[in-house]
Amino acid sequence: MDDSQRDHRVCFRCQVGGRVQGVFFRASTREQAVRLGVTGYARNLPDGQVEVLVCGEPQAVGQLKDWLRVGPPQASVTVVACEPLDYRPLSDFSVD
Repeated sequence: MDDSQRDHRVCFRCQVGGRVQGVFFRASTREQAVRLGVTGYARNLPDGQVEVLVCGEPQAVGQLKDWLRVGPPQASVTVVACEPLDYRPLSDFSVD
């Protein structure tokens, strides 16, 4: 990948609230991320939210961010707050 391609990649950190723990939210997020070809992670937070870091091509990142607003069928998402971060090259999408 040359520098011009790297310059177009983005990263966002999102906090997802609602009924998002114990409903396969992280595993489902990973499935979507792999399907879209983005990297990052999904992990539970002590306050009951899930934190998602997603990095990659803007269109794919946008699609995952849109999916976070719905989540898997068992989830009930009430809020998604995302902030942009500097792009960071990651090798995969992990679930903690």
